[in-house]
Amino acid sequence: MKNLFRYFFLMLAISAVVFTGCKDDNDPTTSTNPSETLMDYLVEIDMDLNHVIKNSDGQKFVMAAPADGNVSSKYVIDIRSTDAFNAGHIANAVNVPDFKNILTEAAKADKPILVVCYTGQTACYATSLLRLYGYHDAQALKWGMSGWNETTAAPWDNAIADISDGHSNWTFNASEPTLGVYDAPVFPTTAIEGEGILKERVEYIVSQGFKGVEATDVLESPSGFFINNYFNTTDYSAFGHVDGAYRMNPLLVSPSSTEEAAVTNLDPSKKVVTYCYTGQTSAVITAYLRVLGYDAYSLKFGMNKLSNSSDAWTANQWRGDSNPKNLPLEQ
Repeated sequence: MKNLFRYFFLMLAISAVVFTGCKDDNDPTTSTNPSETLMDYLVEIDMDLNHVIKNSDGQKFVMAAPADGNVSSKYVIDIRSTDAFNAGHIANAVNVPDFKNILTEAAKADKPILVVCYTGQTACYATSLLRLYGYHDAQALKWGMSGWNETTAAPWDNAIADISDGHSNWTFNASEPTLGVYDAPVFPTTAIEGEGILKERVEYIVSQGFKGVEATDVLESPSGFFINNYFNTTDYSAFGHVDGAYRMNPLLVSPSSTEEAAVTNLDPSKKVVTYCYTGQTSAVITAYLRVLGYDAYSLKFGMNKLSNSSDAWTANQWRGDSNPKNLPLEQ
């Protein structure tokens, strides 16, 4: 009888091991986080964030308006309102006032895409998503239509400010806070492989539209955000920065060294805000991070809103080194 019981418990133990092994292979609760699968895939296809900012041909996500205004080599998608478009637009531009339709319009393009908006920020956000979707040579018009003609410059002219001056949450401390390491964010998906996850995520983020945050909201309550100052070391202290802001430049899925920030240094439990000089680079970064599953936002107008009058500028200062041109408009 004792031998019979030993045999029974031995078989029970073997069954438990077998069935547990099967459960590990098939139970979705033990499967890889889709965000991690997506990150691995983006590295595999050479689409880490640095290659969205600048593609494999060395082409940046943004292009300045040409001196002669000739963009005939581009398929121009103007995402401003219909009224703004009708009041004056670039020759042969196509108006797509509803952001969620940019992928549908992009499929019609027979040339490299140039996205145009009021200030360049939403267009850069769109460009990031287009590049991730396979339109690797898509670009945004720098400064948007504000930089195209003096008559369309109001969106930038009305935005510049110096709201950081004398603010208690603004500091010139050169010491950078220490980064932590976090788990990747989690998001729902019906796809399993990286390619399918990427397609599904881009389509979803496009459907949600541009995600920005007002500079005043961040400056007044910085503790409510995980803040990334996308500056070099010199500008981090020369311009000053929001108190507690991390300096994460570059910010990559797969850094080449431990000295470079990784996306896993971002806290997925917080609203992740990135700011730069103009809000254009931060828009690209924000769209990318949202695809990865982060609750990310771009600080609108960047340093030009926070401290446009700073004497630290060497480039990208609106009404400093950057002004609207006098290029033709069609109605």
